[in-house]
Amino acid sequence: MTDTAEIQCPRSITEEDRARAQIYQLLGVLLANPPTADLLQGLSSLQGDDTPLGQASKNLAALAERSNPHDVEREFNNLFVGLGRGELLPYASYYLTGFLNEKPLAELRTDLMSRGIKARSDVKEPEDHICTLCEIMAGIITGAFPCDSDVASQKAFFDAHLAKWAELFFTDLEEAQSAVFYAPVGSLGRAFMAVEAEAFAIQ
Repeated sequence: MTDTAEIQCPRSITEEDRARAQIYQLLGVLLANPPTADLLQGLSSLQGDDTPLGQASKNLAALAERSNPHDVEREFNNLFVGLGRGELLPYASYYLTGFLNEKPLAELRTDLMSRGIKARSDVKEPEDHICTLCEIMAGIITGAFPCDSDVASQKAFFDAHLAKWAELFFTDLEEAQSAVFYAPVGSLGRAFMAVEAEAFAIQ
């Protein structure tokens, strides 16, 4: 993923953890805003294999190569913005309670405060947006925050804020009516969340 999501690591991490952080970062970037022409070009060079994660990467690369930024921006707006609301509401509170700004958001804010993680001033979305959670996971893995960055800390955050709903969200994105470019983004996210859940389960 080095072509699409460069990771700055305050501490030395393994190549496997660097790759994990890059996938989280890429998902965060793609779910925060429509991709730029440069990002689409970078995505077109993604490589894959026969695993679900690798297949999703190859499909994303193929679609990125033949997509233009204007069409993808329209798709992004249909999925996540819409007239009043988009096709999907990518928030933990909504997926877990059916409403926005509920207990999952309050619990996340408490957790972030305890970890010394502050919300960026330029982000207007509630912190339980999937893009923010992916960015935070990338930061925990790379040691970008003052909290512990070991596997136990990563697992605690994942289990508390992603495990119960993220895979379902990415499945919904994969199957969304408006999704063309974003269908393999959903596939990538779904496959990656399954891999992460399996890995954390044996810790």
